[in-house]
Amino acid sequence: MKRTGPQKSGARSVDLLALADCVERFPTKAVVLLGDFVADEFQLSEISRVSREAPVLILRHRETQIVPGGGANAANNLAALGARVLPITVVGDDLAGEVLLAYFAEKKINASGVVRAKGWTTPRKTRFLAGWAHTVAQQVLRVDSEPQSPPEEGVRRKLLEKLRASIRSADALAVSDYGFGVVTPELVRRVTLKRGRKLQVTLDARHNLSAYARCGITSATPNEAELEALHHTSIGKNLDELARCGRATLAAMKLDTLLVTRGRDGMALFERGARFTQIPVHGSDQAVDVTGAGDTVLAAYTLAVACGASPLEASHIANIAGGLVVMKRGTATVTRAELLDAIRLDAGGAGS
Repeated sequence: MKRTGPQKSGARSVDLLALADCVERFPTKAVVLLGDFVADEFQLSEISRVSREAPVLILRHRETQIVPGGGANAANNLAALGARVLPITVVGDDLAGEVLLAYFAEKKINASGVVRAKGWTTPRKTRFLAGWAHTVAQQVLRVDSEPQSPPEEGVRRKLLEKLRASIRSADALAVSDYGFGVVTPELVRRVTLKRGRKLQVTLDARHNLSAYARCGITSATPNEAELEALHHTSIGKNLDELARCGRATLAAMKLDTLLVTRGRDGMALFERGARFTQIPVHGSDQAVDVTGAGDTVLAAYTLAVACGASPLEASHIANIAGGLVVMKRGTATVTRAELLDAIRLDAGGAGS
């Protein structure tokens, strides 16, 4: 019997056991991740008192954590989901770059595609979290360190060489553009449009989505705010406006699919032929922390389509993965085992 998960009225159903079969095949796939690596730094502290010098809190430092963020988090999620991932990126010869490389070495993720650039700054987002004793720490401040310019031409040539070599045997290319200059539409265009075979190329671009039109992108996974910014509009509960923006973006970028993440409103999938499907949020609509959730969605969707899943099946897999990761604090990943457990739990509930 076909078992399906809970659906909104008019939504298309999926076979949950087929989703599990797809996730089981994740370790057979090789994915190249081209992206802006970011070091997500968390400064954990306890509130000591209010300063006499100014009306600010004095924090007693307890612990510093640095984990992969941005494109590095997408690569980390691909690895956690079982893929053979090859990251292609640039990091500086600084502490943040060193920590990221050490992290991937410990995880046994191939970092041969990472170019270290002297004098370049690895993007770093430092979040200060603080709370009273025995309370949950809250973010009180964030400080960003960013490169002042894109990598120099010599570094970009090395990046192109590594990218061309890596995708020859890849099942998919995932592009994570956080706007720090490592990833550009021209770089993607130079390696996707001259291939002899169809390659799944998925895109998560924070600020420059429309610039990737005619770059060989097959699927994009923007969030609703990014779609609103692209079309200079507000969507909210207006499904007609959502449909207009989604279809216009799909057509303008010549995509096969566009998957829009909508927070507590779930996801919206746009496919060629004017097909528009709403997917309800998976699990609780009260997220604990949405940091890096888009990276998890990109990773899960990319792997699913690489395994031959339909756009609807891949979207449901990404939706479940996203629903799991937002219940974790900080920049987090979802493992293949966690994803399989969630899918099988849903399948059992649907079949009861």
